[in-house]
Amino acid sequence: MNDRALAKHPQFNPPLRAGRVGAAACLGLSLLLTGLGLRGATPEAYRQKWRNPALEERIGQNIEQHRKGDALLEVVDAAGKPVAGAQVALRQTTHEFLFGCNGFVLGQLGSEALNRRYEERFVQLFNFVSVPFYWAGTEPVRGQLRYEEGVTNIWRRPPPDRFVAFARRHGLTLKGHPLVWFAHNPDWLPKNPDELRALYRQRFRDIASRYRDTIPVWDVVNESIITEKQYPLYTPDRAYVGWAFDEVAPLFPKRTRLLINEIAPYNWFPAVSNRYYLQVKQLLADGRDVRGVGLQYHVMPRKELDSYLTGPNCDPARLLELYDAFGNLGVPLYITEVTFGSQGPDGEALQAEVVRDHYRLWFSVPRMAGITWWNLGDNMAVPHENATLGGLTDAELNPKPAYLVLDQLLNQEWKTRLERRTDDRGEVSFRGFFGKYEVTVAHAGKQSRFEFEHAGDGPRFHRFVLKD
Repeated sequence: MNDRALAKHPQFNPPLRAGRVGAAACLGLSLLLTGLGLRGATPEAYRQKWRNPALEERIGQNIEQHRKGDALLEVVDAAGKPVAGAQVALRQTTHEFLFGCNGFVLGQLGSEALNRRYEERFVQLFNFVSVPFYWAGTEPVRGQLRYEEGVTNIWRRPPPDRFVAFARRHGLTLKGHPLVWFAHNPDWLPKNPDELRALYRQRFRDIASRYRDTIPVWDVVNESIITEKQYPLYTPDRAYVGWAFDEVAPLFPKRTRLLINEIAPYNWFPAVSNRYYLQVKQLLADGRDVRGVGLQYHVMPRKELDSYLTGPNCDPARLLELYDAFGNLGVPLYITEVTFGSQGPDGEALQAEVVRDHYRLWFSVPRMAGITWWNLGDNMAVPHENATLGGLTDAELNPKPAYLVLDQLLNQEWKTRLERRTDDRGEVSFRGFFGKYEVTVAHAGKQSRFEFEHAGDGPRFHRFVLKD
């Protein structure tokens, strides 16, 4: 059944009217902060921009339009006849949208109990994991690769095979970060550009041969705009970026997302003339196989956060203009690294409020495909980041208000659950968030369970056959 036919179906449920969305979102934030024992901590200049009913309405409309879809379920018996009056319970189990975090301390927290808690806190929120592939961590000594379990421990650089097992246990999507970066490289790398390119080619082949079927998203090039001039591949035009995509793309399946990633996009205006936008636009025009655009979002320490929140670059209208400009290039967008610190007066309340606002904005962007918080817990980052208390939990993995805010969004507001009875045709229609679902059908004293995927580009009609 196509979307047009589905929209005309007698059980079709139209989306919420737009006028109700903004007020509900504002009230929801107020009640949530009150329930956490917090008062609003953001500056008045920030609130004037972000508590705008028109903005809230636009965010709500976009989420409704781009993150949800209509579907029709049919229940039939073993002979293919419709089953009327069956009780159908739907429960969304995962998101299609990628909500992530880096997993850089996986298995490294010193005790079995803390490592287990880390995994529990992680999978409660996230379905997407950034895996460290910094060259200094994967090959600190030339020829000695650190991909398998059993290698010497390096803090925040677990072997990538550990993440493959982690993902299989919990049904997570992996992202490798990064294949090319001017920083975090081993001391033994040659200074000669030709020799370095030859080593990169070998690195790409090694990684692709091992992980092409298990890691479907990669940051191919990281932070090229701020490349240091002493990097052997540096040229003013950053030609190494196109070269890297030319080398990497043939090694991976076409379904693999190959990203370019860059720092501080919130500070780049006007939207269609910043350096990163022009770089990506030119790469695509030149036929480079860039399959996604990554935008980092580290705002720290507290002085920097306060300045950002009250400044012109924290205007949500300008941010949406920026994301629309990148989205018009025709490839998916990812917020690849997010840090809002919680240090200072009312720091945890401030962090929670800013996290909720920005995640809602990002989730509403039509081309956005994923958001990755950077460090799950405090003291799990590098020293200057640790000082900002940028985790969603404390160092013992006790949730901060920001963690609870995300839990509310990801596991309550943005997951669909409902119960309906089939009509005379054995059908139930619904509108729900995209993701995987469990279905329980109760009829004639029996229960049957099914699973299906409600995907943005997938089928909108699903049939479930009850056994005799």
